[in-house]
Amino acid sequence: MTIAMIGTWRMAETGITPAMAELRAGGSAGDALVTAIKAVEDYPYYQSVGYGGLPNAAGVVETDAAYMDGDTFRLGAIAGARDIANPIAVAQALSQEPANNLLVGTGATEYASTHGFQLKNMLTERAGQKWEQKRQELASKNLNPYDGHDTVGMVALDAQSRMTVGTSTSGLFMKRTGRVGDSPLPGAGYYVDSTIGGAAATGMGEDLMKASLSYETVRLMGTGLSASEALRQAVYPFIDRLTKIGQHPREFSYVALRQDGDWGIATNVEFTFAVAQDDGATQIYIAQPNGDQPDIQPVTAEWLAADKARRQAPLA
Repeated sequence: MTIAMIGTWRMAETGITPAMAELRAGGSAGDALVTAIKAVEDYPYYQSVGYGGLPNAAGVVETDAAYMDGDTFRLGAIAGARDIANPIAVAQALSQEPANNLLVGTGATEYASTHGFQLKNMLTERAGQKWEQKRQELASKNLNPYDGHDTVGMVALDAQSRMTVGTSTSGLFMKRTGRVGDSPLPGAGYYVDSTIGGAAATGMGEDLMKASLSYETVRLMGTGLSASEALRQAVYPFIDRLTKIGQHPREFSYVALRQDGDWGIATNVEFTFAVAQDDGATQIYIAQPNGDQPDIQPVTAEWLAADKARRQAPLA
């Protein structure tokens, strides 16, 4: 029996640890995935996902999320949604609809409201303070406003060899109202096939959506490649191609999980991620870019303590 989960960024551990307990008890990959991503969405100190996510230029939190079932290829997604407490749960529900599987803006919120999902103001006091600080900085200095856009993306494998993938994000900090990145887009932000494996992306959505590299990674795993080798062949050549045509590629990071539990990552920036398999504890790793062979090391207790202190430090 093989069960496993992998997720983007340090924040994934918050959800993977309780979700793996569900999988060990015989739970499904779909339910475990939603449990995991909801835990990240609910934690107010993760500034790029769910409650506590940083708002758009108008000071409003708009969220994107997606869910895909690797057995049936059913998928659901929302984009530019407001006031939905757990976007991943709504995405999962939409995957069961015969049509209207991707809803945007007020349509997503209306669906959530009429189908019993919790609605709430997703802007925390802390996120509002950061928005005000950034707004004042932009008025007086020539700064890049887009400094927060980490998507949580996860792939889950259960004991029955079922696989799911999901994403959730509040998108770019200070983005234009209605801006949507790659996270709700199948093939680009995520893809899964239970007979092969799954992959999910995080980074600069405007670049990530230029190619369906999550799908391509799964396709390559289907030819027999390891997760790492599939990512190596899918991701880095495209980054090189963008460079050659003068597109100046920004952040590209991916996680992948095969149907046999083999996992891999690809990144062109410093990148943290979390992995759990079978009866093992959830391990958080940090990857440093190194061509197409990132250097991957477990994080230390000191690193974890510093990360927690930084996230929860009082704002100046």
